[in-house]
Amino acid sequence: MAVVMENNKYFIIDFDSTFTQVEALDELGEISLKDHPDKDKILKEIVELTNSGMEGKSSFTQNLTKRIELLKANKRHLKPLIEKLKTKVSSSVIRNRDFFKNFSDNILIVSSGFKEFIVPIVTEYGIKEENIYANTFVYDASDNIIGFDKSNVLCLDKGKIQQLKNLNLKGDVYVIGDGYTDYEIKEAGLANKFYAFTENIERKAVIEKAEFIAPSLDEFLYQNKLPMAISYPKNRISVLLLENIHPEALRLFKSEGYKVDVISSGLDEDELCEKIKNVSILCIRSKTQVTKKVLESANKLIAIGAFCIGTNQIDLKECMKRGIAVFNAPYSNTRSVVELAIGEIIMLSRNTFRKSEQMHKGKWDKSAKNSYEIRGKKLGIVGYGNIGSQLSVLAEAMGMEVYYYDIVEKLQLGNAKKCSSLKELLNIADIITLHVDGRAQNKNLIGKDEFEAMKEGVLFLNLARGHVVDIPALVANIKSGKILGAGLDVYPYEPKNNDEEFVNELRGLPNVILTPHIGGSTEEAQFNIANFVPNRIIEYINTGNTFQSVNLPNIQLPELKDAHRLIHMHENVPGILAQINNALAKNNINILGQYLKTNEQVGYVITDINKEYNKEVINDLKTISNTIKFRILY
Repeated sequence: MAVVMENNKYFIIDFDSTFTQVEALDELGEISLKDHPDKDKILKEIVELTNSGMEGKSSFTQNLTKRIELLKANKRHLKPLIEKLKTKVSSSVIRNRDFFKNFSDNILIVSSGFKEFIVPIVTEYGIKEENIYANTFVYDASDNIIGFDKSNVLCLDKGKIQQLKNLNLKGDVYVIGDGYTDYEIKEAGLANKFYAFTENIERKAVIEKAEFIAPSLDEFLYQNKLPMAISYPKNRISVLLLENIHPEALRLFKSEGYKVDVISSGLDEDELCEKIKNVSILCIRSKTQVTKKVLESANKLIAIGAFCIGTNQIDLKECMKRGIAVFNAPYSNTRSVVELAIGEIIMLSRNTFRKSEQMHKGKWDKSAKNSYEIRGKKLGIVGYGNIGSQLSVLAEAMGMEVYYYDIVEKLQLGNAKKCSSLKELLNIADIITLHVDGRAQNKNLIGKDEFEAMKEGVLFLNLARGHVVDIPALVANIKSGKILGAGLDVYPYEPKNNDEEFVNELRGLPNVILTPHIGGSTEEAQFNIANFVPNRIIEYINTGNTFQSVNLPNIQLPELKDAHRLIHMHENVPGILAQINNALAKNNINILGQYLKTNEQVGYVITDINKEYNKEVINDLKTISNTIKFRILY
């Protein structure tokens, strides 16, 4: 049912690269020139002509004539073109189908394209055929496309200006398009506003002229207070990616429509305080410290993604107080870390790196001294979480005898034996490897006393956190020969980027493998992490689902269908749910579904309601005492 607007407004929408993601004549060329020997060359020329015309650099009429000539198309090519274009409608257009149906009397398609393929596409979205203004093809006796109706003003230079003059619309006119010809309507004084549509293509010449930018139809509807399919334009959600996160994360966030800023290195506290302003989603790895001071500067932060296992670099309690969800990747790089540990254990046992260094210097030292098999050796794993337990399985399969120690009760895998204390494990193990988390209590977990408790000739690995080992004590025990070899991937201080020098007392020591925090740095692990974390964040933003958040009450929600979702986060004090339901009852709102989960600090209430509701309830819910954050989704 069409909506009658109080103050008559008309929405002039372009077709190519606006209603659809592509230029239709370019796509027609792909079909009509399929078997032509010079297809690629001709298509390139067609695209160049299209861009030149769209950017206002050349005569549109001449370009159109030349493109038709180059296409060598026939009427039979139009059917497959239409089928292809139906799959290329812009995402935000598809999402806001109801806008086109509800405002069908006020929406006009004004295009320099052709009715033959435009009408079948746009009428499916409720746009009236009589509101479609475009060119038409001319055919020869064999149905070859040989030109266009030259009496149609839209084939002319500044044809859209003439078309709008002919229409003589009485009311406010808003133009949405990607081309210079769309901007010219506003330039001629025939439109109140022109919106450069950039969802599919950004034309510099057009953007520079445009007073308004619409990265999506959602943004246009939002700015003009028109009904839209989602509660907030996705282009207004800004993402900051730090520390050289895998490009898959960038791809996922951009495909969702978010605005993304990428910085390859980490940032110190003051730098991050400045950069985080107006950021909705912060994505980091292990170097960046998200402190209370940083969070105080984060005026729009919704979520933080830790593209690693640990989250000790983030002030989780402060995030909880502010209703900021934190997600990590607890499993994605497990295998990579385990394989590095296995590799280092073998290399250290065989004294491989020392011999390799000697070979590079021309020294041939064929000797079995201090070179051992790992089969039969006692492996002591400190920390039996995801990594420690998987290492246990692989080590046992290679013939090692596995012992582990963890402060939390864990089910041992295979024949692994649990030690009752850290000291017991240190006394037993031939090889000790650390896989603990970064909590403050673990600082200097392995120090002078712990090294004294170890066997003579032990191998020692730390692929966990830099601060869990007292480095001077480790250096002393390597120099004394008590520790026969060591492998470290993490350090108390790590360079912020690849240009900063790594300074550490461990440099230059014999049979010591030093790696630059690359335990999880495999292509497979980084891709998995860059896929896992963004999907959790996107799911949270789109549905309110907190499943696998490390700091908020975990709740898995059903899909949101034909309803609006009210999300209320609050301090965990008695009576909040009653206040929420009183506010809903006061505004005569029927609850379709309601979900509650709490932890010791916060409560998380999700309420699904009918699409038609009294808007006063929003203010009532926001002003409930002890409210931390409120969102509405639809």
